[in-house]
Amino acid sequence: MTISSVLNQYPDPDSDSDPCSESAAGSESDHAFDGDPDDARLAVHGEIVLLRITDLVDADSPRSAGVDHDHIRTIAAVEEQLPPILVHAQTMRVIDGMHRLAAARGKGQTEIRARLFYGGVHDAFRLGVRANVVHGLPLTTADRHAAATRILRAQPSLSDRSIAGATGLATRTVAGLRRQVTNGADGRIRVGRDGRVRPLNATEGRLTASRIIAAQPEASLREIARAAGISVGTARDVRLKLMAGEDPAPVQRDGVAAAPATSDGPPHSAAEVDIGKAMDSLRRDPSVRYSDSGRALVRWLEARIVTMGQWRGASDHIPVHSRGSVERIARECARAWTQFADEIRQSDT
Repeated sequence: MTISSVLNQYPDPDSDSDPCSESAAGSESDHAFDGDPDDARLAVHGEIVLLRITDLVDADSPRSAGVDHDHIRTIAAVEEQLPPILVHAQTMRVIDGMHRLAAARGKGQTEIRARLFYGGVHDAFRLGVRANVVHGLPLTTADRHAAATRILRAQPSLSDRSIAGATGLATRTVAGLRRQVTNGADGRIRVGRDGRVRPLNATEGRLTASRIIAAQPEASLREIARAAGISVGTARDVRLKLMAGEDPAPVQRDGVAAAPATSDGPPHSAAEVDIGKAMDSLRRDPSVRYSDSGRALVRWLEARIVTMGQWRGASDHIPVHSRGSVERIARECARAWTQFADEIRQSDT
């Protein structure tokens, strides 16, 4: 291995780019790393610092064979400045850079340039795996499989895609390892690369949201969504179904829970909402029932609600010469109600 090839294995130390976001070289059939820029928990911040080598703890390395002494000798021969190593701030354990550290020790250095990572020990290990996948001496396929298995045991809620991004394995490979680790049992949620928590069972998430709404009717849609691990749109749909006296997780004919309403349009048409049941649910809501403003809201709605059956009877008694005026009144009222509904919807997002 030449000195220039060693330098090419590592990112430019003066670059502002994330050293763990570039794709790795290699042609192994199981290699499907595409970077993981969305995993905020693995972000490395801060300036380069000088650390005393005697203060550092050797890495909890994913390499089963340990350090490669030939690689250490090659690095030691490099005169150019190598990139800083990566160190876990809380424990001073090396996350990435054991070959560079060993070369520095061999040359009698007392200090080494480093970047610090502030985070949990499990996240630190995952970051070390990812760093070794994208640069430096490549991890073997067996080491990457072992690392993925360890991550699955330590952080089972991480998504297959997130673990695949860290280990350079295919997502389907991680899914297979998960089945082996869990023996077919699975958790209730997944944490994706964007950091968001998502339930594996949509029906369970909706039922959890319904229990939260019943216990904390004043909770915002964002609070409900966060606690139940669902989207704000799904939380809104659950609340509307409860107000209408409907099952928050309707079942289709094949027994699969129906898909939640999206935020791209109204969750219900007028024909789907039983206004009587919705009003009864609103009156029973403790935050409405036991507050002056809540009771005033109910009275305000009762004075303005028009059901489908009511206007049919009224339309028969409108004089012919006044129908245009009544039509304009009805359309303006409909427009006002639509704007009111839109304002309520926007205030929950």
